[in-house]
Order: sequence, then C-alpha cells, then structure tokens
Amino acid sequence: MLSNPNLGSTPPTGPARHDPPPKWDTALKRGSQPPNNRAGTRKALGRRPGGGRGVRAAEHYQAIIESSDDAILSKDLDGVILSWNNGAERLFGFSAEEAVGRPVTIIIPRDRLDEEPAILEKIHRGERIHHFETVRQRKDGSLIDISLTISPIRNSRGTIVGASKIARDITELKKARERQHLLLREMSHRVKNLFALSGSIVSLSAHSATSVHRLAESARERLSALARAHSLTFLHGIDGAAAPQPTTLQSLLRTIVAPFDEPDEPRIVLSGTDAGVSAAAATALALLLHEFATNAAKYGALSSASGTVKVVIAEESDAIVVYWTERGGPPVTPPEGNEGFGGVLSRIAVANQLGGEIARDWKPEGLAIRLSVPRSRLGA
Repeated sequence: MLSNPNLGSTPPTGPARHDPPPKWDTALKRGSQPPNNRAGTRKALGRRPGGGRGVRAAEHYQAIIESSDDAILSKDLDGVILSWNNGAERLFGFSAEEAVGRPVTIIIPRDRLDEEPAILEKIHRGERIHHFETVRQRKDGSLIDISLTISPIRNSRGTIVGASKIARDITELKKARERQHLLLREMSHRVKNLFALSGSIVSLSAHSATSVHRLAESARERLSALARAHSLTFLHGIDGAAAPQPTTLQSLLRTIVAPFDEPDEPRIVLSGTDAGVSAAAATALALLLHEFATNAAKYGALSSASGTVKVVIAEESDAIVVYWTERGGPPVTPPEGNEGFGGVLSRIAVANQLGGEIARDWKPEGLAIRLSVPRSRLGA
C-alpha cells in the first residue's frame, strides 16, 4: 500500500488548534478496517494525528489508493492484514470488513504458502520486492495471476512495522505472452517446413521430368502452388491481402495438395461429398490440411515415388468427416516422446477453432487420419 507521508510526523507548533479528526481515518475505516481495528493499526504503524496540510495530503493519498484499479493493502510483521482498498475487494472478492484483521494467507494458495515467510524475511531486512509474479486465490477459490510489488513500512523512528503490497492482475498479459510464444513456435515450424518442402518438391519434380527445362518448370509451378496453399493458412493473408473467401472443402483440399500431386499421373485421389466452408473456418482447415500434406511429403506416402494418398469426404450425422489414408510410403511407426509442434498446432485448430475431433492411426502400411468437424462450425 502507498505509505502515508504523514505517518509518524510531529504535530505542527504554534497556537493550539482544534482541527476535526482527519478524514483519512474515516476513509480508512470505510475502505480498510472495521472500527475496532483502527486504534491498533494506528499504533502498529506509529501514526499520530496531523492537521492542516498534512490532513489534505493524507486525503489526497487515500483518494489515489481507493480509486486505483490495483489491489493495495498493508499488513503487519505477523502477516495480519491492516488495510484493504476497493481494488483489493474487486480483485480478490473479500470486502474490507472480511479481510482486515485476518492473515494475508487467505489469498495465498496452499501450494504457495512458503512464499509468505520468504516475503516477510525480506521485509524485515528492509528490502523492496519489485514485480514478483505469482498466483493468488480469490474468495471463491479461483486462482489469478498477479504481479506483486512489496515495500516495507517504517514508523517515525525508522523501525519497520509492516509492509504495503500492490497487486496487479496480469491474466491478460500472461495470455498475450502465451500467444506470442505460440506464434514464434509456429513461425519457426513453418520456416523449417518450407525448407524441407522445397527439397521434397524438387525431388517430386525430378521423378517425372524429361529434361532440365521441364524440371525447372515443374519445380517452379509446384513452388507457386505451395505459396498459394501456404497463404491460406494465414488469418489475414500475406502482405495485407484479404482473408480467405468462402469456398468449398473439395476446392480447399485441391489447392492444398496441388504442389504434391502429379498432373499427368495423380497420386492424390479426392472423392466423396462436398461442403461449403466459411472464411472463418477456411484458415483453420487450411492449416490442418497443409499439415497433413506436409507430413506426407516429408515422412509419409508422398516422400516415396510410388506412394499415394486417398481422401474421402463423408457426411455422418451432423458432421463432415475427412478420411486421409496414405499407402505405398516408407514403413510407418508411431512417434515417440513428446508431441511435436505440428501435432500441438493441429490439436489447437481442431478443438478450439473448429470444435471437432481428430484421430490418427499409424498402421504399418500407412498413416490413416480421421478428421470430424460439426457442419455448423464450417459456417457455410
């Protein structure tokens, strides 16, 4: 809590004055403590009533504290709460009457109780704690990410008698950091894939090329198709281009797999029903299907000259189901260890953006994928 500049000050000299009780006491009573705790707090903090300019300064500071969006509170050296502003009420759910006089551990989760002795030890040494990120608990039991700034409170003799705390909700900041981390990992994943795919496309083109000129032409066409397919996986296109327009699932699939197919001797066979896809759903679907094709070209059926992919789109109840089946590639074994980022990305797109389900079956003869998406989430 912001310390009062009048704490421990000496009353002004001169003729005796009969100033009314400082309004700060009234505000502190309302926003910080029940009546029976006021005297104890004043004694603990070593504060003596002031007057005139000191009262106005106290009122000003108290107004700042009570209007702050941050939770501001103070406690004694035993960890007992002495004051509690409106921001603390909003953040933690306890009213001032419920919080003042109780241990500060009412807002500390059980698995973080060891933080309080360490904090008190630093306060005893007169140290200030800057932007300590931790987790605290609301009255309803829910947890909240916060940043804490903690400062010692001294009385008029310079003795440390307590601590003030400013707690700030950093929930949105943490989410933003996680999104940024995910985007950085996605960028790294895409760049690595593009380098690997460029090599795969040259190899694919070499299988059917009859001359150097035909090889160059085929590779150029495939890379251009890859660029078009890759642009669909961005939320807002590339270089400010418009977001994907409503399309159909088959059209989207053909655009995604075009760089990996042979025009004269197709290796990717698409069949079944079709369904409209909204612009909102197109990005998530493009991301998923691009991941399927990329993995097939790097490790699966399309990495082999004789490999094939069969894609069947079916209607099942209220869902559209895509069956992706690979054959003729190298022997398939389930991945070991932690899930790769491509798998994480696919799971996020399916569960969060499409509300669907995905299942992979690593059969010895080739990978089989079942992607199910509620028709209502396709949005068209």
